[in-house]
Amino acid sequence: MKNLALIVSAATLALAALSSSVTVAQSPRAALEEAMSYDGLQKTKVKGIDLAYTRPGASLAGYTKVIIDPVEVSFRKDWDPNRTGSRMKVDAKERENIRSGVAQIVQEEFAKELGKGGAYQVVTEAGPDVLRLRANIADLYVNAPDTMTPGRTQVYTVSAGEMTLVAELVDSESGQAIARVVDRRESQGTGMMTLTNSVVNRQEASSIASSWARILRKLLDAAHGIGRK
Repeated sequence: MKNLALIVSAATLALAALSSSVTVAQSPRAALEEAMSYDGLQKTKVKGIDLAYTRPGASLAGYTKVIIDPVEVSFRKDWDPNRTGSRMKVDAKERENIRSGVAQIVQEEFAKELGKGGAYQVVTEAGPDVLRLRANIADLYVNAPDTMTPGRTQVYTVSAGEMTLVAELVDSESGQAIARVVDRRESQGTGMMTLTNSVVNRQEASSIASSWARILRKLLDAAHGIGRK
């Protein structure tokens, strides 16, 4: 049975193929779209999202509470960097610290945005008015991972990095998927070389996660008629 992990895998393959000249029997993009729509969801347009599928006739109007599942994060397959200012590779513990840190940031940004103004309550138990958000971060790539080691040198980059959101909105009681999205974001560079460190990396990750959270909030608001004149 297909699940979000399968869609993450398809998304990872599609993103890798789009940036290479590899030819396969079935295009990775087609495989991704098949995985996104396997249970009846249909392709639609959502402003600010690369690829979105929704269930025909489904509505978010009945949901006033949201469960945010723990966020899963995976690195891009070719990400094997040195420590900032060093020839030593980022070790397993440091990789886990980065992975768990990004997971926490994404979860916090969604909870913060959805909880603004008290319109939607972030909860932990299923119910008839509870929407479940399952979010994965795929292809995380940090250009200059700052592991806070003593004596590190200053590093300048054009972009802090990139990551891709693969997410499902699910009815918390039935488990039926209402929507799925895939969206790749790169940190907002200035086009000039700028200092990159752990503070900058965290700020950029927060900014990207916040932009995704605002899109979900706008969809919920629209379904409830919030902000309409």
